[in-house]
Amino acid sequence: MKAPSGLLPGAKTVPFARGLAAHGDRPAVITADGPVSYRELAVRVDAAARRLGPARRLVLLVAANTVDALVVHLAALAAGHPVLLVPGDHPEAVRSLIDAYDPDVVAHPDGGQWVLDERRHVSAHTLHPDLALLLSTSGSTGSPKLVRLSHENLQANAESIAEYLDIRDTDRAATTLPMHYCYGLSVIHSHLLRGAAVILTGLSVTDTCFWELFRSARGSTFAGVPYTFDLLDRIGFATMELPHLRYVTQAGGRLAPDRVARYAALGRTAGWDLFVMYGQTEATARMAYLPPHLAQTRPEAAGIPVPGGSFRLRPLPEWPGESTGELVYAGPNVMLGYAESPDDLGLGRTVDELHTGDIARRTPDGLYELVGRRSRFAKILGLRIDPQQVEAMLEKRGVTACCTGDDDELAVAVAGGTNPVDPVDPVEVRRLVTAECGLPARAVRVCVLPELPRLATGKPDYPAIRALTRPEPEAPAEAATTASPPAVDLCRLYARILDRDDVTEDSSFVGLGGDSLSYVEMSLNLEDALGHLPDNWHTLPIRDLRQPPARPAPQRRGTRRRTLETSVALRAVAIVLIVGSHIHLFWIKGGAHVLLGVAGYNFARFHLTSADRRERVRNVGRSVARIAVPSMAWLALMLLVTDDYRLTNVLLLTSLLGPNDGFWFIEVLLYTLVAVAALLAVPQLDRAERRFPFALPAALMALGLIGRYDPFGLDARGHVPLVVTVFWLFALGWTAARATTVGQRLFVNAAVLATVPGFFSGEPAREVVVVAGLTLLIWVRRIPSLTAVNRVAGVLAGSSLYIYVTHWQVFPRLEDQFALVATLASLVVGIAYAALATRVMRWRPSLRGRRSPFARYRRVRAE
Repeated sequence: MKAPSGLLPGAKTVPFARGLAAHGDRPAVITADGPVSYRELAVRVDAAARRLGPARRLVLLVAANTVDALVVHLAALAAGHPVLLVPGDHPEAVRSLIDAYDPDVVAHPDGGQWVLDERRHVSAHTLHPDLALLLSTSGSTGSPKLVRLSHENLQANAESIAEYLDIRDTDRAATTLPMHYCYGLSVIHSHLLRGAAVILTGLSVTDTCFWELFRSARGSTFAGVPYTFDLLDRIGFATMELPHLRYVTQAGGRLAPDRVARYAALGRTAGWDLFVMYGQTEATARMAYLPPHLAQTRPEAAGIPVPGGSFRLRPLPEWPGESTGELVYAGPNVMLGYAESPDDLGLGRTVDELHTGDIARRTPDGLYELVGRRSRFAKILGLRIDPQQVEAMLEKRGVTACCTGDDDELAVAVAGGTNPVDPVDPVEVRRLVTAECGLPARAVRVCVLPELPRLATGKPDYPAIRALTRPEPEAPAEAATTASPPAVDLCRLYARILDRDDVTEDSSFVGLGGDSLSYVEMSLNLEDALGHLPDNWHTLPIRDLRQPPARPAPQRRGTRRRTLETSVALRAVAIVLIVGSHIHLFWIKGGAHVLLGVAGYNFARFHLTSADRRERVRNVGRSVARIAVPSMAWLALMLLVTDDYRLTNVLLLTSLLGPNDGFWFIEVLLYTLVAVAALLAVPQLDRAERRFPFALPAALMALGLIGRYDPFGLDARGHVPLVVTVFWLFALGWTAARATTVGQRLFVNAAVLATVPGFFSGEPAREVVVVAGLTLLIWVRRIPSLTAVNRVAGVLAGSSLYIYVTHWQVFPRLEDQFALVATLASLVVGIAYAALATRVMRWRPSLRGRRSPFARYRRVRAE
């Protein structure tokens, strides 16, 4: 086994970090950019170890779930440099710990590059030979109190976890937790120890791209804290097709027993195991685990000690009985001790066993159960209160809460219910708490919040909860004009535009069933609210949109530089070309066929999410209704007041029954959406789409070319519905959306160049328009624009469907003498009808007696 050339003479190291090359060409890390083999990783670690120099130094690593950060971390462990891991998403914590510990080297990203800032060549500190890693117990606050971990701690803990999880070299674990968090780091360590692969990503489990990467990388496991399982419930994890999933782990806080049992049963049905685990940073991550076969029958238990570890119960006067006491852990993974200043870095072992602060009991079957927490007890009005017990009591009654206490009162922060029909009643919550604790009502304050604040690890953010449950001082008037919009406002915006009452900070546009009809309106509103939108905003949770980049210096309204999404621009331009060409203001045809490609493109973006198969089909059904209902309503009205239409027009059947009329585009779009929804309703095809997101639409495009070329001469023998002859354009747009590499885009563009020419016999200009529009869609995601242009384009694109439907009844009355006026009038009437239809569609739920979806966002206090 070749050791890194940067190894410090006589220095202690972590064996699994030093022995990466022994696993050869097996994949070590898999990212969205591709795999990195163990051999390649070892070379990069070796190079980084050499850069860290010949003298042992304290390395502060600004951690992130990236290959660069992982390489520096492993290089330090392999060469013998102590590492201080800090959260990369909390600049304040980084600055605080740099100031507190004065590291010799700071490794951090800078402008897309990874840099090592060498502050000195020889350490300014006395570093104990056993010191390998420094971690914060809080995860993100920047507190100077750190856990000192040794090389033996890291190796022993990784070996223990690998043993009881039976990690194999074929396993592939996704990094669902941050690297600076001991649980997330233990996933990386234990898998690298066994030569398994790590799917390295910073994406949330709510992101469609996460599950695409997980499936394509053949992911076999992922880890979650309790909040992760809240998110899994929201995205329909129970019905996901994950053919390679072997086991799921849970730690980082107590998961309610009924949910443990439910997920255990789900895993048993789907063929994977659930490992519920218990640990602390002071034990390098893990102290106990519940064997999977007990998860359904003993879901309340923390389990048994990990291999190499042991428990004892320290008697406590307030907890009489031999089988109950403070849980004390011993094992090779117990920390060296704490550090509160640089002077402590030279200390050796000051702790032999870990007093966890948790109250536990040992059951007759040998399992340990946690029943309370010593360190969080509060003495209020002379009464000793355990906030964790209060949380558990409320949880049994279906209320998610976090409690904190001081000498005067108990503060209870409650997460608002997902159903506004049955909102959380703070008065009832206070009644339950006072009955449980024996406190007077004046000593209990309840605050109902949309979401409980959480750290990056998913654990409750108790300092933030304490701040939120205090009375709020009034903000200065000028501050109100400059502050960025709070997350609750964005939640309201999503709820209003998408007509949903289940919006949370972790919701995303696509996760809520957003489609191309609502996309434009949402993007314009968000851009007004935030001033900037990332390209993938529709897949991001709302919490990631809360703090946009600083706005540029103010410019005159209407001249501010922006960018405009290509699909939106194409929709706006296409509808103007369609209307103008019908009125003969100009003669530039092909817009409708470009729109078919855009429709396929948007279908892939908004409907082919990580949601389960049934939810996908429901979302497509909602889009079909949003197209069909306003169209049929307008045509029905015109049927009553004019002689221009027949019942077949109203029912959108002319494309099927013939002859095709001006509404062919609406009918083709509806038939196509119904057809693809029917296809994806088939479990085998749904799985195929998830596994082969580019190949499946490419195959459908090839199949659609049969209708485009009609090699069997069917059209000459009888009526062939138009959808058969133009479906390939929709499939082409779908394929373009799934093209993620240059080669795939070249393939799609080649298909455009090969199939569009000749489709419009004798109309080369029309073919040029279609080729140009589709090529732009394939290669250019956004185009330079201005605020005023964006607003006009957004209104036109968002109203394009309605303009198409209504313009047939507007322009004939004006086109003979006023072509320009007819064009403008057609656009204005369509925009007005779009506003009316949207308002009616959103007003519809109130007819069923539902409360306003904004009810759940009201912040309620019970004083």
